[in-house]
Amino acid sequence: MDQETIGLFPLHAVLVPGAAIGLRVFEPRYLDLVRECGRSGGCFGVCMILAGEEAGAAATPAAFGTEARIEDFGSDDKGVLTLRVRGHRRFRVARTRVRDNGLVVGDVEWRDADGDDELRPEHAVLGMLLQRILEQVGGEDADPGPRQIDNAAWVGWRLAELLPMSERQRQVLLQEDDPHARLQQLLELVSEETP
Repeated sequence: MDQETIGLFPLHAVLVPGAAIGLRVFEPRYLDLVRECGRSGGCFGVCMILAGEEAGAAATPAAFGTEARIEDFGSDDKGVLTLRVRGHRRFRVARTRVRDNGLVVGDVEWRDADGDDELRPEHAVLGMLLQRILEQVGGEDADPGPRQIDNAAWVGWRLAELLPMSERQRQVLLQEDDPHARLQQLLELVSEETP
């Protein structure tokens, strides 16, 4: 597996592949990270925080995370840098260390990309559920094509992004390499919530 060293941005949230999130960047270590990414064209990783906080002392990140690529930036009314990032490749953190400025960097192993497997019949209901959710929430994925709505990985990641669940549940899904096993976990989660 390919290994690379990247800066980590621990959050009390899980970024899944294909999902977009907004970040407010005000700590010097993260401003340095964004500047570094801008110069090198590189990326950083988003990991869920296992212990600690988003600001202050270095937090302990989960062992799995997602590559974040900057799509847009600006500033809020107080002049704080704002970013819109989108999740891409998943990774497993092999080792971390903390730089002098407090930034956690990780030696990460990139996980294999999901294949183009079609939804299995037992998960077809999840494709229909996702279509209904997308019709209600609108946005960039509001009208997915038939190839996307039949793609096991795409359906799984969009449901992981949109369904109400705990961040720990979302983290378990992020750590699953098999898109069909991920869908099975989602099916069980939805079944538990439906009376």
